[in-house]
Amino acid sequence: MSTATSTTSPGSGHRPGPGGDDLPLRPRTDTSTRLLTLTLLVVLGAACWSVQALHINIATLIDGWDNTVDFLSRTFPFTLPGPGEIWDMVAQTLAIVALATVLGLIVSVPLAFLAAKNTCGNRSVRTAARVLIVLERAVPDFIVATFFVRAVGLGALPGIIALGLGSVGMMGKLFADAIEEIDPGPREALRAAGAGQVQQIVGGILPQLRPQIVATTLHAFDINLRGSVILGFVGVSGIGMHISAALETMNYRLGMGLSAVLLVLCLLAELVSGLIRKQMLGGTDTSRPSRWSSVFRAHLPSPSWIRSEGSTARVSPPWTGRRIRTTGWNVLIVVAVIVSLLAADISVRQLSSGLANAIETLALYVPPSTGGIGEKLLATMLETIQMGLAGTLVGLVLAIPFGLLSARNVSPGPRVAATFRACVVAIRAIPGIIIGICFVVITGLGATAGALALSIGAIGFFAKVIADSLEEVDVRVQDAVRASGAGDVQVFFAATLRQVAPALAAHTMHQLDTNLRAATGLGVIGAGGIGFYMTNASRVLEFGVVTTCLILVVATVLLSEALALWTRKKVQ
Repeated sequence: MSTATSTTSPGSGHRPGPGGDDLPLRPRTDTSTRLLTLTLLVVLGAACWSVQALHINIATLIDGWDNTVDFLSRTFPFTLPGPGEIWDMVAQTLAIVALATVLGLIVSVPLAFLAAKNTCGNRSVRTAARVLIVLERAVPDFIVATFFVRAVGLGALPGIIALGLGSVGMMGKLFADAIEEIDPGPREALRAAGAGQVQQIVGGILPQLRPQIVATTLHAFDINLRGSVILGFVGVSGIGMHISAALETMNYRLGMGLSAVLLVLCLLAELVSGLIRKQMLGGTDTSRPSRWSSVFRAHLPSPSWIRSEGSTARVSPPWTGRRIRTTGWNVLIVVAVIVSLLAADISVRQLSSGLANAIETLALYVPPSTGGIGEKLLATMLETIQMGLAGTLVGLVLAIPFGLLSARNVSPGPRVAATFRACVVAIRAIPGIIIGICFVVITGLGATAGALALSIGAIGFFAKVIADSLEEVDVRVQDAVRASGAGDVQVFFAATLRQVAPALAAHTMHQLDTNLRAATGLGVIGAGGIGFYMTNASRVLEFGVVTTCLILVVATVLLSEALALWTRKKVQ
């Protein structure tokens, strides 16, 4: 009598199980997945090493307790200037931010069309446009502001140019990606009707791109408002310059009082941006006229599609409620831009003379020079990378409870989720430079303060990503695991976390890229890194050293961005 032995051929895709049943083999992990896992582990190890090297621990916070108490005693109660002076600061800051956002939009839209595959057939032009967009994101805003302060002088204009060009990096990339993903149908229909290239763009692409333009522009306004503070430390007018002047004289009551005003302004801007976004993009029904449409009733076309010979058909869209609302918003935007131009007090003479001096100023920055401190510059660049890594890791860890409690399908109740959502919005609204100033006072000058500031700033981003990812998971996977007898903790790790992990990994690399750029700017307030040496070199007119530092920063940011893009591509 022979005994049959269950065997599995290499290509069968099954393995013997209990009772002689064949079970499917575990899917093989491909090389790219292994490489991605290895890369993420290396980044995690480097982040842990950075946390240890920068002494980010409880002991550091305990050692700074006395400084914290002293800082609070010299901060509270806040002192504020008169309402008129506060209004002037706020108005000038909002004018700078609004004009910078408009400048970024004006530059980004045509650049995005040149960078998109479906609107630009020349590969060389597309590559050049993409490179320009990436470089705009890599160069720190305060360096651009420092350059234009020297070229055009103090005032609002350097800040408008710096923030505007800085916005091009983010806005141009998002617009280019959105253009490549639009529905080609409307454009092809216009082309078939004989429309030219410009007519195809205006009639077939821009209407589809409008939601992305509105959302991205409002997001850029929020970012520019928070980023405008740091420009005040290099001579750009606005509330940031008054904060800088108060802190330089150790008038913490006034400095932090103005910081509180700025925080309230950022929170209001966040809320107003959300309302504007909802009003401009909320409705999609254009068939039903509003109560205001009766004003334009005489101009509406006849409801009948049957027309007698010789009658003319209206080709322009009717004045529906949505069109009236859109026109109203457009008029309001134009008025806001005009008011901002008046509030910013920009003179044509300053602009023309500044542009004439730009070439002469640029010549001061070449050739690059180390100033005899080349090794120190490399060491501080490494310190900047450590700040970015440590800030990302600590921020991710701190954001986990906020993200879990903000997700409606994980939080104990809707009120808890709403409360933590509000906390996340508040944290995101705090300008990073203000957090950095607090940690510099508490822990002292150096990279530790900068890394802690970056970690707090990252909480808002990570918490929102975690909450949104948890709310978008496939509940069928959770139900299947739960049906097999798994508990809540097992369901979370086996079903929920496995679905969230890929998106979280991609967003983590994106935040690392963001933190590396932000770490450079924190050097303005003495929070360590190569930004501190860039600021000092600019103050003592060592512009060649500034160029060398800028080259190191741009190279590092480009590498981190390439790593972030590769990670995002692999997890999709």
